[in-house]
Amino acid sequence: MNALLSVSDKTGIVELAQALHALGVQLISTGGTAKLLADQGLPVTQVAQTTGFPEMLDGRVKTLHPKVHAGLLARREVPEHMSALKAYAIDTIDLLVVNLYPFESTVAKAGCTLDDAIENIDIGGPAMVRSAAKNWKDVGVLTDASQYAQVLVELKADGQLTLKTKFALSVAAYNRIAQYDAAISNYLSSLSFEEGNPSPAQSLFPAQSNSNFIKLQDLRYGENSHQSAALYRDLYPAPGALVTAVQLQGKELSYNNIADADAAWECVKSFDQSAGAACVIVKHANPCGVALGVDALEAYSKAFQTDPTSAFGGIIALNSLLDERAALQISKQFVEVLMAPDFTAEALAVFKSKVNVRILKIALPPGGATAWQQGRNAVDVKRVGSGLLMQTADNHELKPSDLKVVTKLHPSPEQLQDLLFAWKVGKYVKSNAIVFCKGGMTMGVGAGQMSRLDSARIASIKAQAAGLSLVGTAVASDAFFPFRDGLDVVVDAGATCIIQPGGSMRDQEVIDAANERGVAMVFSGVRHFRH
Repeated sequence: MNALLSVSDKTGIVELAQALHALGVQLISTGGTAKLLADQGLPVTQVAQTTGFPEMLDGRVKTLHPKVHAGLLARREVPEHMSALKAYAIDTIDLLVVNLYPFESTVAKAGCTLDDAIENIDIGGPAMVRSAAKNWKDVGVLTDASQYAQVLVELKADGQLTLKTKFALSVAAYNRIAQYDAAISNYLSSLSFEEGNPSPAQSLFPAQSNSNFIKLQDLRYGENSHQSAALYRDLYPAPGALVTAVQLQGKELSYNNIADADAAWECVKSFDQSAGAACVIVKHANPCGVALGVDALEAYSKAFQTDPTSAFGGIIALNSLLDERAALQISKQFVEVLMAPDFTAEALAVFKSKVNVRILKIALPPGGATAWQQGRNAVDVKRVGSGLLMQTADNHELKPSDLKVVTKLHPSPEQLQDLLFAWKVGKYVKSNAIVFCKGGMTMGVGAGQMSRLDSARIASIKAQAAGLSLVGTAVASDAFFPFRDGLDVVVDAGATCIIQPGGSMRDQEVIDAANERGVAMVFSGVRHFRH
C-alpha cells in the first residue's frame, strides 16, 4: 500500500505516518511534510522523485502530474487501467492524506491583503482530493486529523478500509472542497477594483453568496406535522449559540421548540450577568415574561408573574446557574424547554421524573459586557421566493449616552434603568411591539399586531389579566409613534416614562402630548423592527 501525505496543518501527521510505516505502508510526501517526516527518521519518498519533476514556481506546482493523478484515479478492477499504469511505471496511491492551505483563517485576519489570500488558495491539494474521492472504492482520502484514529483502527484490524468508511471519507472530502471553494468565492466576489486604486474595496455582501451548513439532526416534522424538517448549524458555530447546546434530558426537540428556544436564548444572553440573574419566557417566538433578580428563583418568579397564562407550555431561558430552589418552582408549571449555562445536581434531580422536559445546557459566550454579541449571527438571512434577503444582524446595543430627552420632564435614574430594560426586551418582541416594565420586570407585552395601538391595548389587557398594575411603568415602543394616540393609550394605562426611536413627521405632536400628560420621553434614534 502506498500513501501520499501532504498537509498544511501538521496536527497528528507524524503519529499517523509512524503508524502507517509500522503497518508496512510506503510513504510519499511533499515539501514541508516530507521534511518533517524525514526529521522523525521515517523513510519517505519525495513526490519529485515519483514524478521526475522538481517542485517549481515557488511551490505552486508539486503534485499536478499524471504519475500522481493516474495513481489516484486508476480503477483497480479495470485491466486497461492497470495495464496503463504498468506501461508508464506508475504506482497506485491507495491512501491520500491532504488538508488544504489555510485560506479561511488567512482572510479572517485583520490586514489580510489580496496577495496574501491568493497565495493561500490551494491548487494541487483540491485536485488530488477530487481524484481520490472520485475513485473512492480504491482510495481512502483523509482531509482532517479527526479521521486518522478510525482509519488506523481499521487498517490495523483488517489491513484495509471498508467500503462504508471509504465512501464516508469521499463524501467528507467533497464537502471539504465545497466549503473551501465557497470561502474563496465569497471572499473574491466581495472585492471590487476601482481604477487607480491598488487595493480592492470589500463589501459585506459578496456578489455570490455560498453558505455551508452541517446537518445536526432530522426532526420529527416541521412547523406543522405535514412538513419535513432538519436542524443544521454553521460550519464554524459561534460560542454561546443555541446549536452548541448539550441536551441533558427530555424528548427530541421539535422545529418549533428550536425556533422558540433560539428566541429565548438570544434575549436572555443579552443581559449582562453583572446586573443579576435574568430569565426569559418565550411563547410562539415572543417573550411573554422577562425579569431580573438576585438569583434564578427571583428572576423566574417575576418573569412568570408577567403572563402566567402564556407561560404555560413555554420556553424558559436563564443566564445563571439553575439551583434546586428555582428548579422546584419551575417544575410546578408545564414547560417545554429549559435552558441555562449550568444546573446543580439537585436541580437536575427535580426534573428526573418529568422525562419530557427538554433541558439544555449552553455555555455563555466568553468575554466582557459585549460578549452576548459573540454568539450572534453577523448577518441575518430570510428566504423569499427563489431568493434571499440578507442584512447585518440587529446587534445594536443602546447606551444611556445615546438617549435624547425630548420632554420637559427628565426620567429619574430608576426610570432610566426601566427604560433601558424595556428597550432591551422590546428588541426581541415581534413588531409592532409595546413593552411595559417596572423594577427590572416586564409588566405587559403587546406583540405582532398590525396596529401599534392594538399592541399597546393588548399589553394593558395582559397586565390586567395577570393582576399587575401599570401605574408608574416605563414603556418601550420598537418604532416611533406616528400619532399621539399611541402615547395616550400607554399613559392612560399608567406609564410615566416612554422610550421610542423618534423620526416621525409628527414627532413634535407626540412630544407636545407627552408634555401635556406630564410624562418623560426619550428618543433612542434607533428602530428595532422584528418581522
